[in-house]
Amino acid sequence: MTRTAFMIAAIVGALITTAHAEDFTVGGLKISAPWARATPKGASVGGGYMTITNTGSAPDRLVGGSTEIADRFEVHEMKMENGVMKMRPVAGGIEIKPGETVTLNPSGYHVMFIGLKHQLMQGQHFKGTLQFAKAGEVEVEFSVAGIGAMKGGTDSMGGMKDMKMH
Repeated sequence: MTRTAFMIAAIVGALITTAHAEDFTVGGLKISAPWARATPKGASVGGGYMTITNTGSAPDRLVGGSTEIADRFEVHEMKMENGVMKMRPVAGGIEIKPGETVTLNPSGYHVMFIGLKHQLMQGQHFKGTLQFAKAGEVEVEFSVAGIGAMKGGTDSMGGMKDMKMH
């Protein structure tokens, strides 16, 4: 690959990454970097993750949402109980207090896409709507990371490893 072609690939990769690394706001809430894990073929469930910051003066709660890629959208939590990792829906949703940031990740709070209509594949993007108790609804876009990803974003090459130059 020539130096010019590499530079073009780097710029395009950065633009693609930036275009999908948006923040979304509703009321005093800022939703950063929504992402999901890729799923194996035939999987009926998937997980979604993000960071939510409350810049307002009142608490709010993530109580649910929706997406066209699944039949149901639920707020869940993974936690250890008596040495066993358990996952269950969060009754009443996740509270985000004023000035707090809550991170949804694979080993804690997260959203579940139940009844997937198709496989989630790394590099894809899909829209979803988050429902907050006070702030209402906000549409976000999820980026799909690898199956075992522990955080969203691209690979260490900034998304360029799968890009081919002709």
